[in-house]
Parts: sequence; C-alpha cells; structure tokens
Amino acid sequence: MIIAVDIDGFWDLVERSARETETRQARVAWLEAQLSGLSVEEIVDFEVLFTLCANRACSWDMYAVFWTVTGFGSSDGFEYFVNWLISRGRDAFEKVADCPDRILELPEVQRLFELSKNFSHERTTWSRDGAFRLKRVTHVRRQVWPDEDDPEFESFAYVTFEPYKRATGLETDSLGEAVDARGVSSKFPFLTYHAEPDGDAWDFGDEAEFIRRLPRLARHYGLT
Repeated sequence: MIIAVDIDGFWDLVERSARETETRQARVAWLEAQLSGLSVEEIVDFEVLFTLCANRACSWDMYAVFWTVTGFGSSDGFEYFVNWLISRGRDAFEKVADCPDRILELPEVQRLFELSKNFSHERTTWSRDGAFRLKRVTHVRRQVWPDEDDPEFESFAYVTFEPYKRATGLETDSLGEAVDARGVSSKFPFLTYHAEPDGDAWDFGDEAEFIRRLPRLARHYGLT
C-alpha cells in the first residue's frame, strides 16, 4: 500500500530497512525496492526529508565529533558520517542532532570504542643487558572497524536515485532540482561556497574550547 511520506513515514522506512536486512548492501537494496513502489512525488518527499535531517546534523560541533571519533577530518567523510547517523534511526538521530556531545550515549559508538581498543596488541621486550627495548605491535584484523560497523555510510544517501530514474526517466540532477523546488537546499557538500555548517568555526585542538563545547566527549578522551 502506498502512503504519503511524511516524517513518520520517512523514519518508518529507515528503521524497517534495518530490521528487514542484515547487511548494508541488502539494506540499500530493500529501501530502493520500497521507494520504487511510491509515486514520483513521494520519492521526492523522501529525498527532501533526508536532506532536512542531514542539514540538522551539519554543524561545527558535529564535525568536531566526527573528527574526534574517526581520528581524521574529511569533507566527504563527514557527509557519510551524517548519513550513518540517520541510518541509526529516529531515536539515535534525535538524541545527537541538536546535541552532538550525546554521541557517547549511542551503543554503536560504544562498540566503535571497544573495537578500537582491541584492534592491536602491543608487546615490549628488553635486551638481556637492558640496553634497548623492542616494541612489537600486532593488529588483530585488517581494519580498525569492520565494514558493517564503520561510522560512514555513503550509499545510504543514494537510495532514491534509481527509483527516481525508473519512475521519471530523468537523471538524478533532476531529483536535486525537484528538492530545490520545494525550497530545500542541502548544506552538503560540506564547506563549499554555497553551504556552511551551523554554528561558529573553532579550533578543535583548543582543549579549553573542546571541553566547553563537548564536555562529555572531552572527559572520555581524558581532557579536564
């Protein structure tokens, strides 16, 4: 049965896609199949709502969270991180969208920290005369995080593309134009000439500012 895609319908599809599948690839395919059963207007509705959610999470504080949790900064990576947050479902997203410092409350993030801890083992041995020591680091797997746990989900943002193309015969640029026609503009790509994150830019290496803006995350990393 085709239903209008309002915000409740949007989150229902996002969360059902997690329950109905076991891998990210299968999840994307499931969503594409569901969206293919909707009208063109409803597919655009879904894209508009996805864009609005992503815009809510596009802030300097959220970028600092991404930079800290993943250990690197990247414009594309930040966008994929926001996609991943949306894929976690409504409760998780609402928890952190307006208060990025609550990221530690997500079980998925706690799992990332545990995976990081057991990614490698370090062993130190001394020479017999104690003149030098040898440090060996052994990795227990190829990646810090398995693909299914990685806090970036690029393809999750593309689930409307094929359904829209099949329904209209048009390329995905037209989908972007349809979203713009609804008065919604994406804040991504991040830090481009036409879009800026919310809030004021700040130096993530400034410990005092980090503690002020993200006190819980600061405590987790030993900043006081």
